[in-house]
Amino acid sequence: MNTVKTPFLILLLLASISCQPKNKSNKEEVAQKESSEPQLEAKLTAEQLQDYETAYFASGCFWCVEAIFESVKGVKEVYSGYAGGTEKNPTYEEVSYGRTTHAEAVKIFYDPKVISFTQLVQVFFGSHDPTTLNRQGPDRGAQYRSIAFYKNEKEKKIIQDYMDKLETENVYGNRPIVTEVKAFDTFYMAEEYHQDYEKRNPNNSYVRNVSIPRLNRFKENFPSYLKEDAH
Repeated sequence: MNTVKTPFLILLLLASISCQPKNKSNKEEVAQKESSEPQLEAKLTAEQLQDYETAYFASGCFWCVEAIFESVKGVKEVYSGYAGGTEKNPTYEEVSYGRTTHAEAVKIFYDPKVISFTQLVQVFFGSHDPTTLNRQGPDRGAQYRSIAFYKNEKEKKIIQDYMDKLETENVYGNRPIVTEVKAFDTFYMAEEYHQDYEKRNPNNSYVRNVSIPRLNRFKENFPSYLKEDAH
C-alpha cells in the first residue's frame, strides 16, 4: 500500500505549492519579509542598461525564470513582469488569478558579444516544458503559458527555426510544442518584492521545492552557458 500512497502524497504536496498567492493577506506577508532579505548586489542603472540588448520570454512562474536567466553568462540583468496581454498596468493579484490576458514574463538585458539571441532561445526551451498548455510544473492557467517574444523578423525566424529543429529531432516525442511565438508589445514591471525573489526568499516553500530544483536541472544541462559564480 505504501508504494501507492507515496506518489499520491508527492503529487498532493506539489499541488499545494504554487506561485499563485492563496489570498491577499499572504501576499502582504510576503512583502513584509523584505526587511530580513539577504543583501544583494546593486542592480545596474537604466543608463548602464542602455548599452545592452533586450529579450522577453514567458515560461511559468517568473520567480523561476528570472533565476535561470540570471545564471547565464552575458546576461546583465533580468526583471520579472507581465506581458502578452492587452490590459494596461496589470497587478500581480490580477495576473496570478487569471483576471487578465497577460502571462508572467521576464525582461532580459544581455550582451550580444557574449551570448546571442539564438542561445537565449535555447536556454528558454531547455529550461521548461514547452509542450504543456497553460501550465508549468504545479502552476496552472494561461498566465503561466509559454511565450517566446520577438522584436523583429530576424528574432521571429530564429525562434521558429529552433522550434522546427526540436520538432524534427523529435525532442519531445509525440507531444507537440505549444509555445506562442508573439510579437513583443509592452512589458509591465512586476512589483518590487518579486524582483530577485528566489535570492531574497531562499526558504520559501515554492522556491525550495520548485524554483531551485528547476534551476539546478538547467545548470546540469547547460553548464557551458553558466556564469562563473553560478556553477
